[in-house]
Amino acid sequence: MKASESDQRSILDIQKFDHQISTLKNKAANLPELAEIASTTIKSNNVRDLRIAAETELSDVKRELARAEGDVEQIVTRIERDEKRLASGTGTPKELEQTQHELGTLGARRSELEEVELEIMMRVDGIKDRIATLSQEENELGMVLADLNIRKENALAAIHTEREGIETDRKATTQSVNAEFLALYEKIRAGSNGIGAAALAGNQCKGCNLTLNTIELQRIAGLAQDEVVRCEECRCILVRDK
Repeated sequence: MKASESDQRSILDIQKFDHQISTLKNKAANLPELAEIASTTIKSNNVRDLRIAAETELSDVKRELARAEGDVEQIVTRIERDEKRLASGTGTPKELEQTQHELGTLGARRSELEEVELEIMMRVDGIKDRIATLSQEENELGMVLADLNIRKENALAAIHTEREGIETDRKATTQSVNAEFLALYEKIRAGSNGIGAAALAGNQCKGCNLTLNTIELQRIAGLAQDEVVRCEECRCILVRDK
């Protein structure tokens, strides 16, 4: 295939544009904010799950507290009833003695139940403190995520703007290049990790960075300037210096 020296120079420019676009794509896919967002989201989800678990635990313990309060209330009611009976003196001496004994037993039971109630109340307070701490941490992580997302969007917008400019320059350059020659470049680039053309600098292909042997260099030197040269190693289009 033949291509004018101008087209060969242009194909190098197009390769440069394509490399820049590829670099920007890679930059967009590997923004540091993306990794930070991923790790922070995991942390936030873990904290949220802990908060939900704590809230569920709090509901269970509150039900337990309600039962304990009900038990204490029942004992208090019985104590008040017995105290009124004793105060009125109603009943036989034996019945009053039994009531007095029952009051002692109820008093001991009340103390036990109130200790249980107090222990449960302390657990409730502890869980509430834990929920408050987790909620605060969750809110803080939410603010961090919001900031990271803003930074990500700003970075992507800057990359997009830069890429648009490069793509505009690329399009303008391709319009002046022979379609068949451009198609060859695109075909090679598609099968060679994005490298379709490279400069021949001295005796080195800048596409694969390998050195051409003397015989190959002599063969290339004998070709017309509009003859399209390919690297024997990477098969990309080699653009010679004037």
